[in-house]
Amino acid sequence: MSPSALPYRPHNHDACVAQALTEARTICQQHNARLTPTRERVLELIWQSHKPLGAYDVLAVLATDGHNAAPPTVYRALDFLQQHGLVHRIASLNAFVGCTHPGKNHHGLFLICRCCGNVLELTAPGVSDAVKNAAAVEAFQPDNMTIEVSGTCPGCASDTAHD
Repeated sequence: MSPSALPYRPHNHDACVAQALTEARTICQQHNARLTPTRERVLELIWQSHKPLGAYDVLAVLATDGHNAAPPTVYRALDFLQQHGLVHRIASLNAFVGCTHPGKNHHGLFLICRCCGNVLELTAPGVSDAVKNAAAVEAFQPDNMTIEVSGTCPGCASDTAHD
């Protein structure tokens, strides 16, 4: 995500969503994976804001769309999207956000604003390397790494400074 596309800075969010869907179609086609209309709609819902959505939030919107989806359908769609690197699960919130680096092997590092709820995915190889090196000292081999950092985004920090 470019600096101008940070969730707390103005950007063309429709373009953000459109790009995510285009990348998803390409990745699924490359992996011979079926991006069904339900999976695509779930991905679109996840990308409609930079706030993480839980499975039941997605289910509620699908119901208002007229989809006759049940919780297992949503969980299967989210699993599919996660397996193909299109979304990340934010464990501390039990919710999902769109992956800003789909199709690239990377570790998740997320900044979570506790005020507005926006989540920003960072690219910080130095952080990942430091964790891997610390694990290696202990002869531990990590196979998955997700780091979640909660705090206050610049937008919310300036709002509270003006209160």
